[in-house]
Amino acid sequence: MANETHLPRILFLCTGNSCRSQMAEGWARHLKHGRVEVHSAGTDPHGLNPLAVRVMAEAGVDISRHTSKRPESIGLPFDVVVTVCDSAHESCPVLPGTRVVHVGFDDPPRLAKDARNEEEALTHYRRVRDEIRTFVERLPGAIAAG
Repeated sequence: MANETHLPRILFLCTGNSCRSQMAEGWARHLKHGRVEVHSAGTDPHGLNPLAVRVMAEAGVDISRHTSKRPESIGLPFDVVVTVCDSAHESCPVLPGTRVVHVGFDDPPRLAKDARNEEEALTHYRRVRDEIRTFVERLPGAIAAG
């Protein structure tokens, strides 16, 4: 057969590719292995957030080897781009043939900037981590054309 079964190829996009998109990629790889092909990228990548790595590890998902990158550096076409922050949605690059779905999540680093200590900061990361997990658990239905 010339056309093998094609897994939906999803790109999670945020601004820095440091936290939310990385969490989404981690959850999708962990929960949807073999059902979707996932990647993450940023419109202005600036490195992996260590607190995101930490809270994902607490949940049993290792994202410590992920890297921040731009969508074009992945070198693949995508079926769907899921923008996980408003800024990335507003500046999402035009990717012909790719559907864009926006699902905004709060920015843990912004929420945690006034935290009194690391444990207080981590509560924001954990909440967003769990919200992203809930979204990913509903894939691919959560991104079905509507």
